[in-house]
Amino acid sequence: MSHILGVRQAQKQKTRQALMDAALGLLEEQSLSSLGLREVTRAVGVAPTAFYRHFPSVADLGVALVEEALGSLHPMIRTTVSPAEDSDERIARAVELIAGHVAAHPAHVRFIARERHGGVQPVRDAIREQLARFAREVKTELAKDPLSAGWSDADLLMLAGLYVDQMLVTGSLFLEALEAQEAHEAQEAPDEVRRRAADIATRQMRLISIGRRHWLD
Repeated sequence: MSHILGVRQAQKQKTRQALMDAALGLLEEQSLSSLGLREVTRAVGVAPTAFYRHFPSVADLGVALVEEALGSLHPMIRTTVSPAEDSDERIARAVELIAGHVAAHPAHVRFIARERHGGVQPVRDAIREQLARFAREVKTELAKDPLSAGWSDADLLMLAGLYVDQMLVTGSLFLEALEAQEAHEAQEAPDEVRRRAADIATRQMRLISIGRRHWLD
């Protein structure tokens, strides 16, 4: 009996993931607020009623996509502000990690960028909660840095929020570069487009870093 239950659970999880993957693919060209569950189930090849065995609504599917897109990033976000390296090394590593993530998961990055201010409230709330968690985790790492001596908790959290927002901006820069290449809009070679995006992201992060060093002056 336990074997049968295990097989059924595995099949249920497989179908749930297929629905999420199909939705993510459909969201390449539209927002979540315009996505219909029949589109999703048609893409997977299941009856519309089967959708409700996995998600109460399309909004709940969107919340699950937020968790999939952002939930695994917490360790990476924390390492980008680790005090183990100097400022330039941290910035270079952060830019490299974000570029790699965008290249590996462009659909997830595009989904978060679009739905962060989209029309589905539960999804906006889920993204905001994840980003707030990122900020708290970054604040914890920043507090370990000797540069943070004398900073208030509120100011450290503000700085952490700036870093998190900048990481999203950096992700968008690399996504735009990737999309331009895919659409053959860029006149430059792919490596040059990525280098330009990395240069802009690096300069923006350095600006935050310089402001940080002089905040208590």
